[in-house]
Amino acid sequence: MSADAAAALIGARFPELAGAPVEALAAGWDNTVFLVGGAWAFRFPRRRIAVAGVEREIAVLPAVAPHLPLPIPVPRFAAGPSEEFPWPFWGARMIPGRELAEVGPPDEDRTALAGQVGAFLRALHDPALAAAAAGGLPHDPMGRADPDVRASRTFSRLDSLVRLGVWERDRAVTDLLADARHRPAPDGEPVIVHGDLHVRHLLLDPDGRAAGVIDWGDVCLADPAVDLSIAYAGFAGAARAALLAAYGPVPPGREAAARVLALNLSATLAEWAASTGRAALLAEALAGMRRAVAG
Repeated sequence: MSADAAAALIGARFPELAGAPVEALAAGWDNTVFLVGGAWAFRFPRRRIAVAGVEREIAVLPAVAPHLPLPIPVPRFAAGPSEEFPWPFWGARMIPGRELAEVGPPDEDRTALAGQVGAFLRALHDPALAAAAAGGLPHDPMGRADPDVRASRTFSRLDSLVRLGVWERDRAVTDLLADARHRPAPDGEPVIVHGDLHVRHLLLDPDGRAAGVIDWGDVCLADPAVDLSIAYAGFAGAARAALLAAYGPVPPGREAAARVLALNLSATLAEWAASTGRAALLAEALAGMRRAVAG
Protein backbone atom coordinates (compact mmCIF):
# COMPACT_ATOMS: atom_id res chain seq x y z
CA MET A 1 0.00 0.00 0.00
CA SER A 2 1.47 3.33 -1.09
CA ALA A 3 0.46 6.77 0.14
CA ASP A 4 -1.11 7.53 -3.27
CA ALA A 5 -3.13 4.32 -3.24
CA ALA A 6 -4.23 4.95 0.34
CA ALA A 7 -5.31 8.48 -0.57
CA ALA A 8 -7.40 7.19 -3.46
CA LEU A 9 -9.10 4.54 -1.31
CA ILE A 10 -9.76 6.89 1.59
CA GLY A 11 -11.09 9.65 -0.66
CA ALA A 12 -13.41 7.25 -2.47
CA ARG A 13 -14.84 5.72 0.72
CA PHE A 14 -14.91 8.87 2.84
CA PRO A 15 -15.61 11.96 0.69
CA GLU A 16 -15.04 14.36 3.59
CA LEU A 17 -11.36 13.32 3.50
CA ALA A 18 -10.95 13.51 -0.29
CA GLY A 19 -7.95 15.63 -1.18
CA ALA A 20 -6.48 15.56 2.33
CA PRO A 21 -2.70 15.02 2.37
CA VAL A 22 -1.66 11.43 3.07
CA GLU A 23 1.79 10.48 4.32
CA ALA A 24 3.35 7.23 5.53
CA LEU A 25 3.46 7.08 9.32
CA ALA A 26 4.56 3.58 10.34
CA ALA A 27 4.76 -0.02 9.18
CA GLY A 28 4.88 -3.22 11.20
CA TRP A 29 4.61 -6.91 10.51
CA ASP A 30 0.86 -6.79 10.01
CA ASN A 31 -0.26 -3.25 9.19
CA THR A 32 0.77 -0.08 7.36
CA VAL A 33 -0.32 3.22 8.90
CA PHE A 34 -0.84 6.53 7.11
CA LEU A 35 -1.45 9.99 8.55
CA VAL A 36 -4.35 11.69 6.78
CA GLY A 37 -4.91 15.42 6.94
CA GLY A 38 -2.47 15.64 9.83
CA ALA A 39 -5.17 14.32 12.16
CA TRP A 40 -6.27 10.78 11.29
CA ALA A 41 -4.26 7.56 11.48
CA PHE A 42 -5.46 4.94 8.97
CA ARG A 43 -4.47 1.26 9.35
CA PHE A 44 -4.29 -1.05 6.34
CA PRO A 45 -3.53 -4.76 6.79
CA ARG A 46 -0.33 -5.88 5.06
CA ARG A 47 -1.15 -9.59 4.95
CA ARG A 48 -4.23 -11.78 5.14
CA ILE A 49 -3.46 -13.08 8.64
CA ALA A 50 -3.92 -9.54 10.00
CA VAL A 51 -7.47 -9.12 8.68
CA ALA A 52 -9.16 -10.78 11.67
CA GLY A 53 -7.31 -8.40 13.97
CA VAL A 54 -8.46 -5.38 11.98
CA GLU A 55 -12.03 -6.62 12.25
CA ARG A 56 -11.69 -7.08 16.02
CA GLU A 57 -10.29 -3.56 16.41
CA ILE A 58 -13.25 -2.08 14.55
CA ALA A 59 -15.72 -4.07 16.67
CA VAL A 60 -14.17 -3.85 20.13
CA LEU A 61 -12.22 -0.60 20.54
CA PRO A 62 -15.22 1.75 20.55
CA ALA A 63 -16.79 -0.30 23.37
CA VAL A 64 -13.60 -0.53 25.42
CA ALA A 65 -12.18 3.00 25.09
CA PRO A 66 -14.62 4.84 27.41
CA HIS A 67 -13.63 2.60 30.31
CA LEU A 68 -9.87 3.15 30.10
CA PRO A 69 -7.76 5.90 31.72
CA LEU A 70 -5.42 6.30 28.73
CA PRO A 71 -6.27 7.11 25.11
CA ILE A 72 -6.54 4.26 22.63
CA PRO A 73 -7.43 4.45 18.92
CA VAL A 74 -11.19 4.57 18.34
CA PRO A 75 -12.23 3.81 14.74
CA ARG A 76 -14.10 6.81 13.34
CA PHE A 77 -13.86 5.73 9.70
CA ALA A 78 -14.27 2.02 8.90
CA ALA A 79 -14.37 0.48 5.43
CA GLY A 80 -15.18 -3.08 4.46
CA PRO A 81 -13.65 -5.01 1.55
CA SER A 82 -14.18 -3.66 -1.95
CA GLU A 83 -13.08 -4.32 -5.52
CA GLU A 84 -10.32 -1.74 -5.06
CA PHE A 85 -9.01 -3.26 -1.80
CA PRO A 86 -10.07 -6.75 -0.68
CA TRP A 87 -9.65 -6.23 3.08
CA PRO A 88 -11.16 -3.90 5.70
CA PHE A 89 -9.31 -0.80 6.90
CA TRP A 90 -10.06 1.97 9.36
CA GLY A 91 -9.03 5.38 10.63
CA ALA A 92 -8.96 6.94 14.11
CA ARG A 93 -7.97 10.26 15.59
CA MET A 94 -4.17 10.37 15.75
CA ILE A 95 -2.75 9.86 19.25
CA PRO A 96 0.35 12.05 19.52
CA GLY A 97 3.36 10.58 21.27
CA ARG A 98 6.58 8.64 20.86
CA GLU A 99 7.15 4.94 21.45
CA LEU A 100 8.64 3.99 24.81
CA ALA A 101 11.24 2.07 22.81
CA GLU A 102 12.17 5.20 20.90
CA VAL A 103 12.38 7.49 23.95
CA GLY A 104 14.20 4.94 26.11
CA PRO A 105 14.09 6.80 29.45
CA PRO A 106 16.35 5.48 32.23
CA ASP A 107 14.73 2.86 34.45
CA GLU A 108 14.78 5.22 37.43
CA ASP A 109 12.69 7.76 35.47
CA ARG A 110 9.86 5.32 34.69
CA THR A 111 8.07 5.20 38.03
CA ALA A 112 5.23 7.61 37.25
CA LEU A 113 4.77 6.01 33.84
CA ALA A 114 4.64 2.56 35.43
CA GLY A 115 1.87 3.61 37.78
CA GLN A 116 -0.16 4.83 34.82
CA VAL A 117 0.33 1.52 33.03
CA GLY A 118 -0.72 -0.44 36.12
CA ALA A 119 -3.92 1.59 36.45
CA PHE A 120 -4.62 1.19 32.74
CA LEU A 121 -4.24 -2.59 32.91
CA ARG A 122 -6.38 -2.81 36.05
CA ALA A 123 -9.22 -1.09 34.15
CA LEU A 124 -8.71 -3.13 30.97
CA HIS A 125 -8.67 -6.42 32.90
CA ASP A 126 -11.87 -5.68 34.82
CA PRO A 127 -14.05 -8.82 34.50
CA ALA A 128 -17.09 -6.58 34.10
CA LEU A 129 -15.54 -5.08 30.97
CA ALA A 130 -15.01 -8.55 29.51
CA ALA A 131 -18.63 -9.43 30.24
CA ALA A 132 -19.86 -6.26 28.53
CA ALA A 133 -17.55 -5.87 25.54
CA ALA A 134 -15.89 -9.18 24.67
CA GLY A 135 -18.47 -10.66 22.33
CA GLY A 136 -16.80 -12.71 19.60
CA LEU A 137 -13.24 -12.34 20.85
CA PRO A 138 -11.09 -15.50 20.57
CA HIS A 139 -9.34 -17.00 23.57
CA ASP A 140 -5.56 -16.48 23.52
CA PRO A 141 -5.20 -17.65 19.90
CA MET A 142 -1.38 -17.41 19.95
CA GLY A 143 -0.86 -19.16 23.28
CA ARG A 144 0.90 -16.17 24.80
CA ALA A 145 -0.17 -17.04 28.34
CA ASP A 146 1.28 -20.57 28.05
CA PRO A 147 4.87 -20.57 29.37
CA ASP A 148 5.81 -23.78 27.57
CA VAL A 149 4.59 -22.49 24.21
CA ARG A 150 6.42 -19.18 24.59
CA ALA A 151 9.62 -20.77 25.88
CA SER A 152 9.79 -23.19 22.96
CA ARG A 153 9.48 -20.27 20.54
CA THR A 154 12.21 -18.25 22.21
CA PHE A 155 15.23 -20.50 21.73
CA SER A 156 15.54 -19.81 18.01
CA ARG A 157 15.35 -16.07 18.67
CA LEU A 158 18.21 -16.34 21.14
CA ASP A 159 20.29 -18.34 18.69
CA SER A 160 19.72 -15.62 16.10
CA LEU A 161 20.80 -12.88 18.51
CA VAL A 162 24.02 -14.77 19.17
CA ARG A 163 24.68 -15.15 15.44
CA LEU A 164 24.00 -11.45 14.94
CA GLY A 165 26.60 -10.68 17.60
CA VAL A 166 24.32 -8.53 19.77
CA TRP A 167 23.79 -10.87 22.73
CA GLU A 168 25.79 -13.39 24.74
CA ARG A 169 24.17 -16.40 26.31
CA ASP A 170 22.97 -15.85 29.87
CA ARG A 171 22.42 -18.60 32.44
CA ALA A 172 19.51 -16.70 33.99
CA VAL A 173 17.72 -16.72 30.64
CA THR A 174 18.35 -20.44 30.17
CA ASP A 175 17.07 -21.21 33.66
CA LEU A 176 13.90 -19.15 33.15
CA LEU A 177 13.09 -20.95 29.91
CA ALA A 178 13.87 -24.38 31.38
CA ASP A 179 11.54 -23.71 34.28
CA ALA A 180 8.81 -22.54 31.89
CA ARG A 181 8.79 -25.91 30.08
CA HIS A 182 7.27 -27.47 33.22
CA ARG A 183 4.71 -24.80 34.03
CA PRO A 184 1.04 -24.91 33.01
CA ALA A 185 -0.69 -21.81 31.73
CA PRO A 186 -2.39 -19.74 34.44
CA ASP A 187 -5.98 -20.84 34.96
CA GLY A 188 -7.60 -17.57 36.00
CA GLU A 189 -10.77 -16.19 34.47
CA PRO A 190 -9.95 -14.76 31.01
CA VAL A 191 -10.22 -11.00 30.58
CA ILE A 192 -9.89 -8.60 27.65
CA VAL A 193 -6.20 -8.12 26.91
CA HIS A 194 -4.36 -5.92 24.47
CA GLY A 195 -2.52 -9.07 23.41
CA ASP A 196 0.76 -7.53 22.23
CA LEU A 197 1.57 -4.89 24.81
CA HIS A 198 5.26 -4.17 24.42
CA VAL A 199 7.58 -1.16 24.33
CA ARG A 200 6.58 -0.09 20.81
CA HIS A 201 2.88 0.10 21.62
CA LEU A 202 3.07 2.37 24.66
CA LEU A 203 3.30 6.03 23.65
CA LEU A 204 4.88 8.74 25.81
CA ASP A 205 4.27 12.48 25.92
CA PRO A 206 7.17 15.00 26.07
CA ASP A 207 7.22 14.73 29.88
CA GLY A 208 7.72 10.96 29.78
CA ARG A 209 4.22 10.12 30.91
CA ALA A 210 1.84 7.77 29.11
CA ALA A 211 0.12 9.32 26.09
CA GLY A 212 -1.76 6.27 24.84
CA VAL A 213 -1.70 2.60 23.88
CA ILE A 214 -1.79 1.66 20.19
CA ASP A 215 -1.89 -1.37 17.85
CA TRP A 216 -4.72 -3.55 19.14
CA GLY A 217 -4.69 -6.13 16.37
CA ASP A 218 -4.12 -8.96 18.88
CA VAL A 219 -6.92 -7.96 21.26
CA CYS A 220 -8.49 -11.13 22.66
CA LEU A 221 -9.61 -12.91 25.80
CA ALA A 222 -6.72 -14.33 27.81
CA ASP A 223 -5.13 -14.54 31.21
CA PRO A 224 -3.89 -11.12 32.42
CA ALA A 225 -0.31 -12.44 32.19
CA VAL A 226 -0.41 -11.65 28.47
CA ASP A 227 -0.41 -7.91 29.17
CA LEU A 228 1.49 -8.03 32.45
CA SER A 229 4.55 -9.04 30.45
CA ILE A 230 5.23 -5.32 30.05
CA ALA A 231 5.76 -5.07 33.81
CA TYR A 232 8.79 -7.34 33.42
CA ALA A 233 10.07 -6.19 30.01
CA GLY A 234 9.56 -2.45 30.37
CA PHE A 235 10.11 -1.77 34.04
CA ALA A 236 12.42 -2.73 36.89
CA GLY A 237 12.99 -1.89 40.55
CA ALA A 238 10.84 0.91 41.95
CA ALA A 239 9.07 1.41 38.63
CA ARG A 240 7.90 -2.20 38.46
CA ALA A 241 6.81 -2.00 42.10
CA ALA A 242 4.74 1.08 41.23
CA LEU A 243 3.08 -0.69 38.32
CA LEU A 244 2.17 -3.72 40.42
CA ALA A 245 0.96 -1.53 43.30
CA ALA A 246 -1.41 0.24 40.91
CA TYR A 247 -2.51 -3.01 39.30
CA GLY A 248 -2.97 -5.32 42.28
CA PRO A 249 -1.67 -8.72 43.40
CA VAL A 250 -0.14 -11.00 40.76
CA PRO A 251 -0.02 -14.72 41.73
CA PRO A 252 3.29 -16.57 41.23
CA GLY A 253 2.05 -18.63 38.27
CA ARG A 254 0.87 -15.50 36.48
CA GLU A 255 4.14 -13.73 37.18
CA ALA A 256 6.10 -16.66 35.77
CA ALA A 257 4.02 -16.67 32.58
CA ALA A 258 4.39 -12.89 32.24
CA ARG A 259 8.18 -13.09 32.63
CA VAL A 260 8.49 -15.78 29.96
CA LEU A 261 6.39 -13.75 27.52
CA ALA A 262 8.41 -10.64 28.38
CA LEU A 263 11.58 -12.51 27.43
CA ASN A 264 10.00 -13.88 24.26
CA LEU A 265 8.70 -10.50 23.06
CA SER A 266 11.95 -8.73 23.93
CA ALA A 267 14.04 -11.31 22.09
CA THR A 268 11.74 -11.08 19.06
CA LEU A 269 11.99 -7.29 19.00
CA ALA A 270 15.76 -7.44 19.48
CA GLU A 271 16.17 -9.82 16.55
CA TRP A 272 14.08 -7.60 14.27
CA ALA A 273 15.83 -4.43 15.44
CA ALA A 274 19.30 -5.93 14.92
CA SER A 275 18.34 -7.16 11.45
CA THR A 276 16.90 -3.82 10.36
CA GLY A 277 19.32 -1.34 11.95
CA ARG A 278 17.01 0.07 14.65
CA ALA A 279 19.54 0.94 17.34
CA ALA A 280 17.17 2.48 19.89
CA LEU A 281 14.76 -0.44 19.71
CA LEU A 282 17.62 -2.93 19.96
CA ALA A 283 18.94 -1.27 23.13
CA GLU A 284 15.48 -1.22 24.71
CA ALA A 285 14.71 -4.82 23.72
CA LEU A 286 18.00 -6.14 25.11
CA ALA A 287 17.34 -4.22 28.31
CA GLY A 288 13.92 -5.84 28.37
CA MET A 289 15.51 -9.27 28.27
CA ARG A 290 17.63 -8.34 31.28
CA ARG A 291 14.63 -6.98 33.15
CA ALA A 292 12.60 -10.11 32.44
CA VAL A 293 15.00 -12.32 34.39
CA ALA A 294 15.82 -9.79 37.14
CA GLY A 295 14.23 -9.83 40.57
